[in-house]
Amino acid sequence: MTEYPQLLHTAIDTTDARGLAEFYREFLGLHYREGDEPPADGSADDADWLVLVDARGHRKLAFQQVERLEPTTWPEHDVPMQMHLDFTLSSFAELQRHRDRAEALGAKLLLDRTDDPDEPLYVLADPAGHPFCIFVA
Repeated sequence: MTEYPQLLHTAIDTTDARGLAEFYREFLGLHYREGDEPPADGSADDADWLVLVDARGHRKLAFQQVERLEPTTWPEHDVPMQMHLDFTLSSFAELQRHRDRAEALGAKLLLDRTDDPDEPLYVLADPAGHPFCIFVA
């Protein structure tokens, strides 16, 4: 039998690894990999690599601290998206609810395409400026 590479997780560069990890932890209901939790004593957090896992402990997203990051200018193409994440929801009501949640957590709306009857969606930017889509599957 042929062996193929397996996707471990998607790593995202950011100038604030803890802040972006917290955004996605809250938005997606994920958990920190053991040892990656914020310092319990409230001390300074100098994490430069963090991993989020699902309820079964499977890696989903990782966050890598970088010194600088040029945010995309999408929908203009001066600085392209380079990568984005897609998330699906079961209904239009859930789409609306999760747009509100994302914005409350610090996301910014880039595109509202909820008038598309075939695939209503929002394109948002996470707090570091990375675009992501939420849409009804």
